[in-house]
Amino acid sequence: MKRLILIVLRFFFELPVLIFQLKHIKKHKDTIPFEDRIDWTRRLLKKATKRARVNLTITGTEHLPETGGFFVAPNHQGLFDVLALFDSIERPFKIVFKKELLDVIFLRDVAEFMEYPAIDRTNLRASMKLMRQVKKEMSEGIPYVIFPEGTRSKKGNELLEFKGGSFKPAMDAQVPIIPCVMHNCFKVLDSNSIKRVDCGIHYLSPIPYEEYKDMNSVEVANLVQSRIQTKMAELEERA
Repeated sequence: MKRLILIVLRFFFELPVLIFQLKHIKKHKDTIPFEDRIDWTRRLLKKATKRARVNLTITGTEHLPETGGFFVAPNHQGLFDVLALFDSIERPFKIVFKKELLDVIFLRDVAEFMEYPAIDRTNLRASMKLMRQVKKEMSEGIPYVIFPEGTRSKKGNELLEFKGGSFKPAMDAQVPIIPCVMHNCFKVLDSNSIKRVDCGIHYLSPIPYEEYKDMNSVEVANLVQSRIQTKMAELEERA
């Protein structure tokens, strides 16, 4: 909470302009290209990361395809994960949010004008419809991010179980799956401190369709989790 307050204070004199821009984009989102909307969000969140007293290490971006759809599967540590994604993925992309996050004012506004889908895990029919939309857009070349744990881990760098259903859209779209490691990102906005934080986002080698085409979704989830766990252990050993 303290770091969030620090970020707000460091944006204090820019808030009127940012609020005006946000309202303008929301009002005219149908006439403003998706690429321009995501560029505005990326610039803002990159600035927020710098002002949050965070040293963010980014590795493996060479594994992100320059064209076509792909699927990023990160472990989930907290709200800062989204900032790390925007700081590291230069192409326009989409994130599937859980519906509960739409109660957060800024996230609700961004999700709305970015047309990011929110999944209601209590509504199976709506969830299946959303996943079909994700599959369709990835097939059309839009990169997507889904957190396979379904919720943030509250145990630091320990992983929760990855859910196989999260991978179904990527498998149906036959796109590369890119494991992604969030390391120490929980220390940024999920701890009550403003001490400088070192954290990282690390993209691992893609898993092409040819490698997972004969697997079921649970086997794919286990494969991705295993690769993330191996990298996490390596990072922890270095620390």
